[in-house]
Amino acid sequence: PESPLAGFSTTLSQTTSISSISLEGREDLQVNQLETQIWIKPDIQKTDVDFSEILNAIQEIAKDVNIFFDELEGVNSPSKDDDSLLHHGNLTSTSDDASRLEVVGEDVPDKKKTNGLYFRDGKCRIDYILVYRKSNPQTEKREVFERNIRAEGLQMEKESSLTNSDVIFVKLHAPWEVLGKYAELMNVRMPFRRKIYYLHRRYKFMNRIEKQISRFRGWLPRKPMKLDKETLPDLEDNDCYTAPFSQQRIHHFIIHNKDTFFNNATRSRIVHHILQRVKYEEGKNKIGLNRLLSNGSYEAAFPLHEGSYRSKNSIRTHGAENHRHLLYECWASWGVWYKYQPLDLVRRYFGEKIGLYFAWLGWYTGMLFPAAFIGLFVFLYGVTTLNHCQVSKEVCQATDIIMCPICDKYCPFMRLSDSCVYAKVTHLFDNGATVFFAVFMAVWATVFLEFWKRRRAVIAYDWDLIDWEEEEEEIRPQFEAKYSKKERMNPISGKPEPYQAFADKCSRLIVSASGIFFMICVVIAAVFGIVIYRVVTVSTFAAFKWALIRNNSQVATTGTAVCINFCIIMLLNVLYEKVALFLTNLEQPRTESEWENSFTLKMFLFQFVNLNSSTFYIAFFLGRFTGHPGAYLRLINRWRLEECHPSGCLIDLCMQMGIIMVLKQTWNNFMELGYPLIQNWWTRRKLRQEYGTQRKTSFPQWEKDYNLQPMNAYGLFDEYLEMILQFGFTTIFVAAFPLAPLLALLNNIIEIRLDAYKFVTQWRRPLASRAKDIGIWYGILEGIGILSVITNAFVIAVTSDFIPRLVYAYKYGPCAGQGEAGQKCMVGYVNASLSVFLVSDFENRSEPTSNGSEFSGSPLKYCRYRDYRDPPHSPAPYGYTLQFWHVLAARLAFIIVFEHLVFCIKHLISYLIPDLPKDLRDRMRREKYLIQEMMYEAELERLQKERKERKKNGKSYHNEWP
Repeated sequence: PESPLAGFSTTLSQTTSISSISLEGREDLQVNQLETQIWIKPDIQKTDVDFSEILNAIQEIAKDVNIFFDELEGVNSPSKDDDSLLHHGNLTSTSDDASRLEVVGEDVPDKKKTNGLYFRDGKCRIDYILVYRKSNPQTEKREVFERNIRAEGLQMEKESSLTNSDVIFVKLHAPWEVLGKYAELMNVRMPFRRKIYYLHRRYKFMNRIEKQISRFRGWLPRKPMKLDKETLPDLEDNDCYTAPFSQQRIHHFIIHNKDTFFNNATRSRIVHHILQRVKYEEGKNKIGLNRLLSNGSYEAAFPLHEGSYRSKNSIRTHGAENHRHLLYECWASWGVWYKYQPLDLVRRYFGEKIGLYFAWLGWYTGMLFPAAFIGLFVFLYGVTTLNHCQVSKEVCQATDIIMCPICDKYCPFMRLSDSCVYAKVTHLFDNGATVFFAVFMAVWATVFLEFWKRRRAVIAYDWDLIDWEEEEEEIRPQFEAKYSKKERMNPISGKPEPYQAFADKCSRLIVSASGIFFMICVVIAAVFGIVIYRVVTVSTFAAFKWALIRNNSQVATTGTAVCINFCIIMLLNVLYEKVALFLTNLEQPRTESEWENSFTLKMFLFQFVNLNSSTFYIAFFLGRFTGHPGAYLRLINRWRLEECHPSGCLIDLCMQMGIIMVLKQTWNNFMELGYPLIQNWWTRRKLRQEYGTQRKTSFPQWEKDYNLQPMNAYGLFDEYLEMILQFGFTTIFVAAFPLAPLLALLNNIIEIRLDAYKFVTQWRRPLASRAKDIGIWYGILEGIGILSVITNAFVIAVTSDFIPRLVYAYKYGPCAGQGEAGQKCMVGYVNASLSVFLVSDFENRSEPTSNGSEFSGSPLKYCRYRDYRDPPHSPAPYGYTLQFWHVLAARLAFIIVFEHLVFCIKHLISYLIPDLPKDLRDRMRREKYLIQEMMYEAELERLQKERKERKKNGKSYHNEWP
């Protein structure tokens, strides 16, 4: 040929495959950056062409022309779904990049080729996996999508599944140039200089004291909860300053190896960012991987785990084989349940969003320790003071007090002493320390949230999230399809986008709110059904054949009602999820975050009402509106409303909370871990039956990960929801059940390791995503904290007997007017809290079948019931006494004083505790100053070095500043 360029054009037309090159405005492109590999036919190799001249010619024209070989590749290369390019069971590449060709004579590391983490050449690491089926009809969309992926610079290989030839794996790799380009666009912060720590000036006296303290600590045992950093070197903190990556200032960053400069999570996030912006069809909205997943073009998309989580060798002697193995050994293993979480490792492997969830869960679990300790102390205080409680003594000794039947006809008269056990159990939870514990828990909830904000600020600083802002979110495809005809300019991007009219949005919100109200009514109807069950069943159990059930008919009724209520709760949760999904889609949220927040709020509201409605009924309505003997209030003028046990209503509330809390947490733990374990076991069993054990162990990593369960479609929603509902149980009715924090603590210690085991071993690796906080859940936690103050005030004032006892001690007891309220002042309280009823005044349908002659040998004339009413022979029979009004006024006064006092303490604590620690604020200011100085010094050092080199070479330029 006459010129190198003409020769190159001749050769180009006869090549079978050429790498796609994107030079998009890169004027400073160097020859060694092209990495263009050309596969030339044998007859063309005989041509006398100087390829160095060809590449020099390309360099000259690349300044003005963007070169894309997509069209040429679409003509000359076969279809990407062509079966001829796939070899079942072999790592065969269909890439058009460097990974397709192997340099003759170059040995590829066998370990990298066999572990399933690299391309066939053993050099290009797999950053992302796409999965589709050949039988899927969306072939054209995939071809366009994959061609545009290569145009962006990503390298690609395809591989057929070893277990199903219809399943195709697409392996993607991002070269250094692509990573650098998009890391700069995404403002990925990377390390550029080690941190310098300045010690404050110490006096000699203080140094001596510190030496003595450190010597004394040497004799003490090591903290068992801390992770061993000597045997786990990967847990060393990254003591480097970071800055947004810039290719122009690449010499500032600490780059020991380009292949490991960006960790695997960051590489996968960059590749996912590219895939979300690649078109697959002509049209404004035909873009992004999510749409291809939703329309079925691809079956799955996920980053790879970093190898196996198990190893034949000990981690202490041979070290960790990969980060997944390290996480399993020091985080997901049951043997390290008592140790702190390696949050930096979790963040490095799973990303900041999942790291923040485990940081919050660990902080919540740690804060439960003082709450559980105080709750256990309150319970033990009740145990130690049980024999000295005057009220329980009087109940146990009241053999001559006969109580009225608690249900119609079949319920017999009973001695008050028969409820001795229940009175003692009630004292364990309702004692003098209960009010203190309720105040403590209200303050604890505030302290927990305030200190979490400080902890979050420290984590955000350590993880470089302080200055991170979420990108402008993409519009949901459903929103675009619905409102594509009406557009307006986006005030931020300045581009036209679909627009939802205000009237349409309001109408949809009204319909959604109506749906929420209807589902809450369904919950109330379910509670109403449980109430009817309790009313009907108590009479049935009272006439039961077995003496054990007949004598404990009310406890049996409460226990069975709670179990039935739990089953209804679990069934309605399935319905609520579908309804919440339908209502959220009906609202047509604009972005994914708006959709997630709306769905989260609905699901929390549904499940919170579903889980706590029966508890609210027992706490505030059970036995409050029953009337009195001879004039009972009835449902539909038929069923008599249920009364509290003679020892009080608190025992029913304790049973409700204890059973629901234990069953709910057990069920959640089974569904979180047991269900994926069973599914993965079944998959492995089928593979062993078809291919044997030996073949299964040789599966590549992408095949193993594909057989794992995908992460929940709603992300971390289920994990957060479970913990938030537990937080509600722990705080809202804690005055009635002081052991709730202890049960929550024990569950969370297990929950952390269950979730860790699930993420590391049972789920595909989720995409590493960033987040600054826990999102809308923090606002929900604040709302629960406010509600807990109100509910605990009402539980103490209305449900427990704290206020009636206090009124009796100061007003009606032996110590009335003396300002004392000890146990000696409670003498006669039980008799004063019971009213007298004339048995002959019973209604016909309420009159019991027995006349009570078994107690005294003759028919009973009078029985007692819990209330403050006048005797039957008074001028106003069965009217309220003065003591009733005193108790009512004291209850209202206590609610007002308690709420105002606790809210004042909460707001004072919120004001006194700053959101940002002072030392962190100083470190941030110091770091900002040092970064500016370091950047200036590094740039000045580079310029001086360049000037010296130019002087040495005898060259000089006018434009010295880059």
